Amino acid sequence: MSSQVLVLALLDGVSYAALLFLVAVGISLIFGVMRVLNIAHGSLYAIGAYTTASLIGAIGSAGLSPWLSYAAMPVAAILVGVIVGGAIEAGLIRRVIERDQTLQLLITFAAFMVLENLQRLVWGVQPYYVGDPLQLLGNVTIAGVDYTAYQTILLPGVAVFVLLALRVFLRGSLAGRLILAVAEDREMATAIGINVRRVSLLTFMVGAGLAALGGALAAPTTSILPGMGAEMVVLSFAVAATAGVGQIEGAALAALLIGLGRSLAVYTMPEAEVLVPYIIMVLVLLVRPQGLFAGPSVRRI
Repeated sequence: MSSQVLVLALLDGVSYAALLFLVAVGISLIFGVMRVLNIAHGSLYAIGAYTTASLIGAIGSAGLSPWLSYAAMPVAAILVGVIVGGAIEAGLIRRVIERDQTLQLLITFAAFMVLENLQRLVWGVQPYYVGDPLQLLGNVTIAGVDYTAYQTILLPGVAVFVLLALRVFLRGSLAGRLILAVAEDREMATAIGINVRRVSLLTFMVGAGLAALGGALAAPTTSILPGMGAEMVVLSFAVAATAGVGQIEGAALAALLIGLGRSLAVYTMPEAEVLVPYIIMVLVLLVRPQGLFAGPSVRRI
């Protein structure tokens, strides 16, 4: 492998890892607090991408500045997190949160299937393309390789910002401390007067918003089409399992590990691209069944 190909693989891996982290950290946050594995998380990623495409299209049709496309991304994430995420939590998750986890998986899988078909009804089956955000920032040259500034700077920058913001929010705000209290002991939190339902709703909307933000940021880098959420949610579960489900800081490192592994496979063994992330996950879990960053008995988020 030449040095330029290696640099290209590393840049691809870092940009993809940033998107993986945003989706995986939402899964980890929701599971860490609510103990629910949300299969529908991938659909939230896809709906975030579709909503972003619609908003950017509306901006273009109205003749507004294309730079507003960057504002469309967090707006799409907030809309999806509050409206779709809130509806899923209040309408489904709240009703099965005390039930067997098998039932929870079946319910969230059903929600995933409904949302996948809803995407087809609303946006059709033809691919969407939104290239403006990618083109506006231009390219940068790193070690002789030209690469988009959007993927080199913006995506990793947003991922780092989200990681730091989550850390500050969970440890430095009242809402964050309430979330941590519910994650530590749901029954005790209820006993001391914490409104656990409200905390669960907030947690789910934040996790859903992070998934939608990942989709919104991915929109300029890929074709937006039905089924795009399925692959992402499976890889995100792999990231969460590798880090230790419920870990936030660990999810960032696990996403980087899997993103780089997948990218290097694309350039060296393309036929193994699909397998490499899961090989990494299996190898980690064989050595540390609780994940790289989780303790055997103490759960943290």
